[in-house]
Amino acid sequence: MRKGIVFLLLAFGVLATAHSPIHAAMSEAEKKSLFLRAREDIRPVPRQQPQATPRPKPASTPRKKTSQESTPTKTPDATPDVIELEPERAKPEPEKKSSSKVRGDVPAAPILIEKSGRVESEGEVAPPKSSGGFFKRYRYLTPSVRRAIDKARVRKGRWKYIIIHNSGTRQGNARAFDNYHRRVRKMQNGLAYHFVIGNGTSSGDGEIEIGPRWTKQLNGGHVASDYLNNIALGICLVGDFNRDAVSKNQLEALKELTDYLRNRVGKIKSKRSIVVPHKLINPKPTDCPGDRFPYQWLQREYR
Repeated sequence: MRKGIVFLLLAFGVLATAHSPIHAAMSEAEKKSLFLRAREDIRPVPRQQPQATPRPKPASTPRKKTSQESTPTKTPDATPDVIELEPERAKPEPEKKSSSKVRGDVPAAPILIEKSGRVESEGEVAPPKSSGGFFKRYRYLTPSVRRAIDKARVRKGRWKYIIIHNSGTRQGNARAFDNYHRRVRKMQNGLAYHFVIGNGTSSGDGEIEIGPRWTKQLNGGHVASDYLNNIALGICLVGDFNRDAVSKNQLEALKELTDYLRNRVGKIKSKRSIVVPHKLINPKPTDCPGDRFPYQWLQREYR
C-alpha cells in the first residue's frame, strides 16, 4: 500500500513539474524519459513487523504415544502386561465327593468322600485271646487271614460300625476292585473296602481277602460320608444281589469274619460294633447290597 502511494506521489510530482513554466518547453520524449528515471528511483520500503511479545508456555501434559513411535524395551524388573503361570504339578489328592461329570465319552464313576492317611494312635486294642482260640475251628478264616487281622494296630474305640456291601458285579476280587478304584475312581488308597469275600468267579467261593485299609488301619472309601468312613469297616461280597442270591459259602464266611472283627476291635461303651447293610446307613440313596440280600438273616444275627 505504501509503495503505491509513493509511486503516485512521484508521478504526480513529475506531471506537476511537466506543466510548470520551467518545463513547459520539454518535449514529450523528455517528459517520458524523466518519468521513467523517476520510477526507477522508487524502492520498496520494507514493512516493519511488530515485535511479538513472548507468551507463557502452558504446563506440559503427557503426550499419547503414537503407533509409529518405538516402544522402549522393558527391563527385567518391569512387570509384564500378561503373566504366564506355570502349570501346577499334579499332587496326590484324597478321594473326592460324588461327581456325575463325563470324561470323554465314558461317564465318570461316583467318587466317595474320604480323607486319606493314618489316624494317630490313641491307645491300641490287643488281640483277644479268645478270638483265635485253639479249639475254635474256622472254615473261611484261614490262619494267615487271622494273623493279618490280629497284626493290625487297632485304635481303641475307633471302629463303631461294620457295613456290608455287594460289588454290583457278577465277578471280581480284591485286586480287580483295587485297580478300578485307583484308575477310574482316582482313590489314592486303592480298594475302598477293608475286606472282600469272593463268590467263586475271580476268587474262591467264600474266600476272604484283606485290603490294605485294614492292615494299615486307614479309613474306608465305601460310604458317602467322611465321618462314617473313619469309623466304619467295609466288607464287600462279590456279586450283584439285585439279580443273584448270596451264596451259602459267602454268608458263612461273612458270619465268621464279622464275629472275629467285632471281637478284634473291642467294645465301645460296653457295646460291640454295629453291623448294618450299606443302604440303611449311607447318606445318599442306594440299593446296596441288593434286593436279594438276606436282610432278615443279618438283623437276626446282629441285633
